Amino acid sequence: MSGTAVMVLALALGTYAFRLVGPVLHGRVELPDRVRVLLSAGAVVLLVALLATGALTEGGEFAGWARPAGVAVSGVLAWRRAPFVVVVLGAAAASAVLRAAGVP
Repeated sequence: MSGTAVMVLALALGTYAFRLVGPVLHGRVELPDRVRVLLSAGAVVLLVALLATGALTEGGEFAGWARPAGVAVSGVLAWRRAPFVVVVLGAAAASAVLRAAGVP
């Protein structure tokens, strides 16, 4: 077996093990409330970090102002509870208008 196949198999087994742990340990392990709060906060922090890196960088450099503006528009539309299609089209339109105006 090649090294790549071994790594893919190892990752597949690890992924399956993580998915199996939840149902197997359900009801057997009780997490303290403080841990639950920290896990929720950690999930939010990871999502915000992913959003920031995706919105602000491209190829390790600043992506320009059009992309963060589109993300901001989508955030406002989502906060106002607009339908998903409106959120996506609003972000795309904001970015396209700014790029057409010459904003990088």
